[in-house]
Parts: sequence; structure tokens; C-alpha cells
Amino acid sequence: MGETTEPIRRDDRLVILASSVGTVIEWYDFYLYGSLAAIITVQFFSGVNETTGFIFALMAFAAGFAVRPFGAIVFGRLGDLWGRKNTFLVTMVLMGLSTFVVGLLPSYAAIGVAAPIILVLMRLIQGLALGGEYGGAATYVAEHAPPGKRGLYTSFIQITATAGLMLSLVVILGVRLTVGEEAFADWGWRIPFLVSILLLGVSLWIRLRLAESPAFKRMKAEGRGSTQPLKDSFGRWPNLRLVLIALFGLAAGQAVVWYTGQFYALFFLERVLKVEASLAYMMVAAALLLATPFFVVFGWLSDKIGRKPIILTGCLLAALTYFPLFGALTQAANPRLAAAVASSPVTVIADPADCSLQFDPIGRATFASSCDLAKSYLAKAGVTYETVSAPTGSVAQVRIGDQTIDSFRGDQLPVTQLGERRAAWEGEVGKSLAAAGYPAAADRALVNVPLVVGILFVLVFYVTMVYGPIAAALVEMFPTAIRYTSMSLPYHIGNGWFGGFLPTTAFAIVAATGNVYAGLWYPIVIAVLTVIVGLIFVREGKDADIHA
Repeated sequence: MGETTEPIRRDDRLVILASSVGTVIEWYDFYLYGSLAAIITVQFFSGVNETTGFIFALMAFAAGFAVRPFGAIVFGRLGDLWGRKNTFLVTMVLMGLSTFVVGLLPSYAAIGVAAPIILVLMRLIQGLALGGEYGGAATYVAEHAPPGKRGLYTSFIQITATAGLMLSLVVILGVRLTVGEEAFADWGWRIPFLVSILLLGVSLWIRLRLAESPAFKRMKAEGRGSTQPLKDSFGRWPNLRLVLIALFGLAAGQAVVWYTGQFYALFFLERVLKVEASLAYMMVAAALLLATPFFVVFGWLSDKIGRKPIILTGCLLAALTYFPLFGALTQAANPRLAAAVASSPVTVIADPADCSLQFDPIGRATFASSCDLAKSYLAKAGVTYETVSAPTGSVAQVRIGDQTIDSFRGDQLPVTQLGERRAAWEGEVGKSLAAAGYPAAADRALVNVPLVVGILFVLVFYVTMVYGPIAAALVEMFPTAIRYTSMSLPYHIGNGWFGGFLPTTAFAIVAATGNVYAGLWYPIVIAVLTVIVGLIFVREGKDADIHA
């Protein structure tokens, strides 16, 4: 029991600090692109044609989410062959340099199509580097932790994604206020990217002072290292089975709870409930600040009672309470919208064959049938509606109270005319919604800020439950020789794919059903799946010998 109560040693503090700081910087670099997406689009994609723009958008999306598991495979293999320290030094350098290059990259107006090509290449490098960083940092810290403290030590790594996001927002806001909006849009946006080279230098200086993981050194000294970690991880059923259990019994549920509690909650506030962006960001930031210490609390607690019960309880609580929590969020943030839904129901009357599943992960698809136009607008406006079948071949209609508005066949119009016709039609529907009591935006004076922050805190609290112990749980599932490779892949498939697809999947479900809360079925189903698989197949590992 003595080992579990003594304070963190000085050398261990350096290990945690160096690993965490480096990972914060990698997340900072990664989030800059998303935070400045509107400006980057103007600078690098505005001159390309529609087809080329579609390809670049697809590739940029792939860099953000789809490519991360491949980074886990590439750098996981190197980490099991070369060592944890050397590999996550490489991932950090790649991330920092690729971000710095974006800050220097001439715009499309200056060098033409080479600009977006280089930009997408840098994003792909970033995605690969991020795929290798997390597994290295988590493995390295866990292998340094004394018995009974792996959950506590690795919980500091779990704060880094949130810290990286907040750091990127703070730097962007600081530069905006310093140079002004016009200068920021012209050239100031480059400064946050260029700052990454300074952050890289600091992090390299700290990490170069570290020694290799003791578990890795011991494994090498005893000649137990794997010469083919990919084959040993995924080509042999006993370990591949563990990878699948890690994915479906831990990482998938953790990922959807993480994305729902932070990103989808912000999306819901801003896009569905029409809360002013600055207020929405402040309320989410307040909830994050209040909840962040619980990453460490649950990491510490998992050393006492186990990783599995905390993670699965977080998934189960989320699944059971998402609907009432998001319903309460509507009442607290936009009570007029809640009242309008109750007093003036909306109906879409459409031929079922005219309606498609509006799943658009890269944001470039055009859904222009009369039904899709109606459902897409209402879903984006945060309006709940019912769908009633209409005769085959008929044009869709939107009924608001006792008023009916015909949609139009946008798929039969040239692209140039579609935009104008769509804007005019949406304006007409918007006026009818306003007349029926649907607010165009949430009234800031009516937003119950303390209650909204309280609800957001609960959502982020679930995040800390599932995310705080996850690194330790994954590390403990696999032997030292293939640990980096084996744990990285399920984590990044879970967070890059299951989590990354959440916003677009949720929107497609909302548009299809007409219920603004129906998108929550996606994280709920995945979380319940994780609870079931985890209960049956995941073995508790808090007392496992990870040096074996």
C-alpha cells in the first residue's frame, strides 16, 4: 500500500510534464486548422474548380480523421522496434514542422494549385503524426509509473486534447485582438501556425532530457522484443481479438461520449439552439475548466477500483441521460424555441422516394431534391418536424401551423440558379417560422447561463469518466513487445472514425427523422454496445504486470 500513497517522484514529474506538454502542442497544431478553416478555405481553395475542391476537401477530411489509424500503425510499429522516446520525438517534429510550413505557405493567388496541394500534404503529415503521438506518450508514461499509479500518471495525458484546443483558441483570440480582424484575415492568421516552431523547440528541449522507458529497455536487454510488431499485433488471432475488444469494449464508447460532451454539445448550442457563438464558447469553456480536474480524479480512482467500472459506468450514464440532458439544454438556452415546437408543430409532406439520407462527412455534397431541401433547412434551423408521405412524384411541402409552403425541385436547376432559388425559398420559410413563434436566434437575456453551464458540466463530467482511465486501460491489455502498435490502433479508430463521424451522422439522423434530438441515438447505441462488450470481454488490468 505504501507505493500507492507516496507523492509523485521528481523524475516521474519530468516524465509526465514532458509527455503531456509535447502532446498538448501536437493537439494545438492539429486544432489550428479546424479553428481557422473559414480563413484557410479563402486563402487556399477559393480559386479551384468544384471537382478539384471536392477532392481537396475529401483529403483534408481524411487527414483530420481517417488517416490517424494509419499513423498509429506506422509509428506504433516504429515505437515497438526503436523505442517509445525516439518515436514520439519524430511524431512531434513532424507535427511542429508541418504546422510551421502552413504558416509560411503562399496562398492560391500567389502560386496557384500548388498551394492547396502542399496544404493537404501538410495536413496528411499532421494526421499521421497525431496517430503516432498519443500511443507513444501514453505507453511511455504508463511504463514509467510505479505499481498502483498508472491511472494517475496517464490521466495527465488525457487532459492534453482539451488543453491543446483551449491553447489554440487563446492564441487565435490574442492575435485577433492584437492585429485586428482585417489584418488577421489577410496575414495575421499565419502567426498561430508560426508560433508552433517556438512551442516545438521548448517541447524538444524537455523531451530530449528523458531516458527510454524502463519496460522497453528491460525487454530489449532480455531479447524479448518483436521483430514484426504488425504481424504479431494483427496477424495472430489472440492479440487481434484483444485489439477488437479494446476497440468495441472501451475505445468506441469513450470516443462518442468524448465528442458528444465537448464538440456535439457546442454544435447543438450554436447551430440548433442558435445561441450566440461567443456566449456558447464561453459556457462550454467554463464547463471544461470546471470538469478538467476530474480527468485526474478518475485516473487516480481507477488505481483503486479499476478502469473498467469507471469507463463503463460513464458510458452507461451517458446513454441513459443524454435525451433528458439535451432536452433541458433546449429549455435553458432557448426557451422560446421549446415553446414554439410545442405550440406550432411543423410537418414535411413528401414523396418518400424524394428523400435521401443526408450523410455528408466532408461537407461538399448537394442534396437538392424538394424533400431534401425542406428537411435540410429545418434540421439546420433546429426545428423539429414530422414527415407525412405524399403521392409519388409530388413536390414536397412544409406545413407550419395552418400555413403550407411548397418546396421546389433544386436538382433540376443549374448550380448558379440553385443558390439564388434556395436562398429565396429559405427566406420565405424563415418568415413563416418567425410568425409562428420560432426565434431566429436565442435571446441572450433569456439564456439561463448557470443552468446551461451546469448541464454542460455534467456532459463533460461523463467525458472525464470515460477518458481519464482509458490510456492505462489500453496499455494494460497488451504485452510490452507490441504495446505501442496494439493500443494505438483501436484508440485512433475509435476516436478518429467512431468519434469523428459523430457530427455528420447525427445530422443525417436528424434530417431523416425530423427530431433534433434523434442524432443522439448514434452515441447512445455505440455507448451501450461498449457497455455490453466491455462487461463480457474486457478484463480488469489495474493490477497487471505491464513489464512482462
